[in-house]
Formats: sequence, structure tokens, C-alpha cells
Amino acid sequence: MKRVIHSGRASLVTLIAALALTACGQEQPQEEQGQQQEAPPHPVEVTEIARQDIPLDKSYPSLLRSDSEVTLVARVSGFLEERHFEPGQMVEQGDQLYTIEPDLYQATVNQREADLQSARAELARAQRDAQRFEQLLSQNSVSRQQYDQALAEQRVAQANVAQAEAALTSANLDLGYSNVTAPVSGMISLSQINVGNLVNSGTELATITPLDPLEVRFQLPQRDAFELRRQLGNSGNASDITARLRVPGLDGSEGSELEGRLDFLSSRVDTGTSTVQASATFANPDGEVLPGQFVRVRIEGLKRFDVLAVPEIAVTQGLMGPLVYVLDDENKARERTVQLGEVAGPWQIIRNGLEPGDRVVVGDPAGLQAGVLIDPQSFDGDASNVVEEVEQEEAQEEAQAAEAMQEADGAQPAAEGEEGAQ
Repeated sequence: MKRVIHSGRASLVTLIAALALTACGQEQPQEEQGQQQEAPPHPVEVTEIARQDIPLDKSYPSLLRSDSEVTLVARVSGFLEERHFEPGQMVEQGDQLYTIEPDLYQATVNQREADLQSARAELARAQRDAQRFEQLLSQNSVSRQQYDQALAEQRVAQANVAQAEAALTSANLDLGYSNVTAPVSGMISLSQINVGNLVNSGTELATITPLDPLEVRFQLPQRDAFELRRQLGNSGNASDITARLRVPGLDGSEGSELEGRLDFLSSRVDTGTSTVQASATFANPDGEVLPGQFVRVRIEGLKRFDVLAVPEIAVTQGLMGPLVYVLDDENKARERTVQLGEVAGPWQIIRNGLEPGDRVVVGDPAGLQAGVLIDPQSFDGDASNVVEEVEQEEAQEEAQAAEAMQEADGAQPAAEGEEGAQ
């Protein structure tokens, strides 16, 4: 880590100077005793720390799944007569996939239609009898009991018609189930049953997996979930949070990245894992990823509210643990041991050790010591720039060290040759 490298940079610069002087055969001049020159102030960026909201990107392990995946199951019994697809092909919703002995169910439909016609004919006869008995009753030609019997027969005939209609509806349903169609669009799997086999109601036939969109389900730690709920307190819409999914390339390259939205955040904590379940949906039009893959989903838009933070480059390692340098009233550097929180991009969240208003050295702490006089430089608030500048300086120093080593190696044989000549 950068903070480990910083502690050795001063010694690295000293080593470069010593090697260069040795190679040239020069001796370092000794300062005259009594002449002590005070070192000039060390220019470094300083900021007055204050509480702020820090954006935070988090990634979580997850499993890709297709939320609309369907397992095709036979609804009727019979011999599997035809298969209308090739395994692995893309099918559209409504496409015919299997045929299960439809002639048998067509015959049942024909029989139920005949039963319905018979029941309707019986109903028509019963209605005419009831009307005739009603007229005879008004003329006192039949008894009341005979009229009631005619009405009862009419109601029985009506019930028989309803029963025949229901039986015909059921037969038509079975006839429809004998032609298995795709309930969703997607890629179909291998067929579980070969043509010619007898299938029963409930037999699994194949699976259709939609590839666009795909869903990932993952677990958020309690803290992350609570902070996210706090952030969503005003809008309450989880879809405001962006989710990204890195798709590795086939040749080992970084590949592409899918962008999606967080669409669910559970309202309860799992007592077994102390986590909160969440899910995100990703568009996958080209089928770049497949269900069942284990991936890491990165959630963007999370924040830590009202925290103290410094650029990560400002934290170094001391004897008592992580520390930063703060300025006293005389602009002298003082070590301050801190307790670290999460890393948020180029920022390091500080849990304990600093207070709002402290003047903190946010530049590179390499070469600083307690008591060193500081020339405070303004900090623009962009921690990324600070990190980039330090990385560039480190690269230059490494190049200078390598060059000095080469010069020293070249000068040493020359010096040995001169001594031999003498």
C-alpha cells in the first residue's frame, strides 16, 4: 500500500545522494561546528477537516439468475408424438414445442360436444312441458303436484346443460395442453423426454431460460443496508442506485461492463448471516453472461453521511498504529494516531482521532517528522489529484534510483582500473 512506501522514501533519496557522491569520488563537506541552519518550512497541502458526505462504491459476490426461467411440465398424459425445436435454440413466446397425442383429446372433445347437444335438447323438452303444465294448472286441468314436478324436471335439465358445458371446457383445455407451447421467450434446454415415450401429467420436458434481462441476488452487510435505507429515506426508490457488472473477456482481458439498477432491498435482517438481501436487474441483449455464473456486482451511489475523511495518501504507519500529521498553532507537524474506517475511492474515512477544525496534512507525509515546520499549501478538495501526484513522484524517484545505481556500477570498475595502473 502507498502508506507503507511513504515511510521509506526519505531513506531512498538519501541512498541516491550517497551513491552519486561515492561514484564521483567526492566527499561530503562537513559543516563547521556551531553553524546550525534552521531548515526551511516544508511545503505541503493542508486542509481544515470538516464533516462531509463521502460517496462509496461497494462490490458484493452474487449469483446470476434468470427471474423468468420456466420448466416445461406435461399437463396431460399420453405418448409424446413430436418435438418442434432443436435444443439450445431461441424460442419465442407462443411457439409450439411438443405434441402429446392430440387425437385422443380431440375425440374426448367431440364426445363432450355431443353430450352438450343432448343436454340442451332435454332442456328444451322440459321447458315446453313446464309451460304446458302452467297453462293446464290455470284451467284446473292438472294438479299442483304435477306442475311442480314439471318445474323440477326443467331445473334438472338446466343443471345437466351446465355440467355438459363444464365437461366440454375441461376437454378443450386438455386438448390445448396436448400442444405444449412456450410460455416465455428464451433459450430452450435439452429435451428430458424422447419422442415416442409415454409422459404423464407432471413429467418435466425441458427448461426455457430468458437471457435478457438477468437478475443478481446478493447480501448486504447490515451497515451498508442501513446507510442505503437512510439514503433512500426521501425518495424510497431503490432503482435510483446504479449497479454494474464486469463481464471478463474470453482472452483474459477486462471485457465489457453491464449497467443495471437495484430493484429490491429487503426490509428484514437475516438472523443467521446478519445481512440484508438485495437484488439488481441487468439488461443482457447480447447474452454476454449466463445464469448460474458467480460474479461480483458493484453498487454505485452509496454514501457515508456526516463523516470525517482524509485522502488515503495522507495516512502513514507509526509505532502506535495508523497516524496522520496535524498542525499546531505554530504550524509545526504533530503526529496523531487515528482509527481507520472504510476506504471510499481516494478517501480514507477516520472513525476516531480527529475532530472537526483540525488542520491535517493531506499531502504526501514522506519525510515529515514531529516538530517539522510546515508551509501550508491550499488543498482543492480533490483527493484523486493528490494520489496521482504522489504516484508520479514515486515513479520519478524510482527512475532516478535506477539511474544512480547504473552510474555507480559503471564508476566502480573504472576506479579499480586506475588503482591497478598506479
